[in-house]
Amino acid sequence: MSTLTPPAPVSARRLNLISLVLVLGVITTILDTTIVNIALDNLHTVFHTTVADTQWVVTAYLLAYVAVIPVSGWASERFGTRRVWMFALTVFMVGSLLCGLAWDLQTLIGFRVLQGIGGGMVLPVTLTILTRAAGRDRIGRAIATIGLVGQLGPILGPIVGGTIIESVGWHWLFFVNVPICLVALVLAPLFLPAGEKARAHALDALGFVLLTPGVVALAYGLSQAAGVDGFAATEVWLPMALGLVLLAAFTFRSLRATRPALIDVRVFARRSFGIGSVMTFVSGFSIYALMFLLPLFYQQVRGDSVFTTGFLLIPQGLGTMCFILVNRRLSGRVDTRFIIAGGVLLTMAGTLPFALAGASGGDVLLLAGQFFQGFGMAAVSLPVMTLAFASLSHAETPRGSAAFNVVKQVGAPFGVTVIAVVLQNNLAGAASASAALGAFNATFWWVLALSAVPLLLAFLLPASPRRESVEPAVEPAAERVAELPG
Repeated sequence: MSTLTPPAPVSARRLNLISLVLVLGVITTILDTTIVNIALDNLHTVFHTTVADTQWVVTAYLLAYVAVIPVSGWASERFGTRRVWMFALTVFMVGSLLCGLAWDLQTLIGFRVLQGIGGGMVLPVTLTILTRAAGRDRIGRAIATIGLVGQLGPILGPIVGGTIIESVGWHWLFFVNVPICLVALVLAPLFLPAGEKARAHALDALGFVLLTPGVVALAYGLSQAAGVDGFAATEVWLPMALGLVLLAAFTFRSLRATRPALIDVRVFARRSFGIGSVMTFVSGFSIYALMFLLPLFYQQVRGDSVFTTGFLLIPQGLGTMCFILVNRRLSGRVDTRFIIAGGVLLTMAGTLPFALAGASGGDVLLLAGQFFQGFGMAAVSLPVMTLAFASLSHAETPRGSAAFNVVKQVGAPFGVTVIAVVLQNNLAGAASASAALGAFNATFWWVLALSAVPLLLAFLLPASPRRESVEPAVEPAAERVAELPG
């Protein structure tokens, strides 16, 4: 890895500007998935194709997205973080433009692959730039910046997507990314640090051959698990088994390698990074499962439109923002492990009203539950990421970020798929509205039970240094300089 001396963390004002540019870039890639998901029915009608064929608009993007995450760390070290970030965002922008110009389903799927290649590199490189610029003392604040965008994406997506579909047509689902990306690309050379380049690092070609197909095979298998046979289907278990074999081979080789592997698996042996990664993986059963279930509950059980559903989900985002504000007050007073455990309990409490919900009424209780969910989700995911990234050195950050994002991008769909299979089995034979309600209630009970897993893991984390908590957004630059490590 790089042996260059880590640069000093930037001033608070400069960090704010860096965060602004990075958020402009990353928000389009995060929103894109939820915006397109709600438009699948419209695309199915527009292109006169089957639902299964139209689903490849999402699947192709997902597979391309996860395929490039492993190489993002190496590319950042080899070419510099700013250059790689701008390249990735440019590819995403061009892919978005071409998607909007697509003339049939096949070309749209092809252009979605290009879009996914760019989008998959944006987030891990963003985290590398932001955490390096912030330094260890402000890493919680850096994580909160991106975490807030990530939490709001699934909430704003239905509102933005529904508005676009109803007003200007599906093409603008993709065109809307272009001006935002252009602004970010203009500002990037002015504010983003270039990042050092280590030209001596050759690409781990064998690692790439093992890891990338392994992650893609695993992601593909998971994407097919919502069918009738669930995980028992050949198109599900076979690619998943192949993916696990390739990942095991990559891990074994990486542990014995004498030069840097494509991602550094040794960082998982560190208590905070390893347990944090496991918690991120299992959060797919609760955090991401709720993001999947709630829109379906409102639309299929309560009969709300996509547009209305988007507004009903707003309390979840408000809960996330409130946690960030409250956590600034908790800095230096509460052990992060207790914050995470409290977040798990709040998420469970917020899920309970949906497990007991009826087909109508109780709106205030449901909205309050979503607020607690948003608060609790943020109280789990943001501190876990903070602890994980705080354990990485300056040189380890690019490949460590890639490793963490691989875990997240596999864990989230895995948890959602399991809950989707549970819901599907519960819905089997549910011919009446009351039976459908019962199926959703039972599935929410599953989420409630699985939400307890991170609670058991929280106290296995090391006690965190208090200064790793999220800090205020504005700090005098002189104070920052005085706190720089020796």
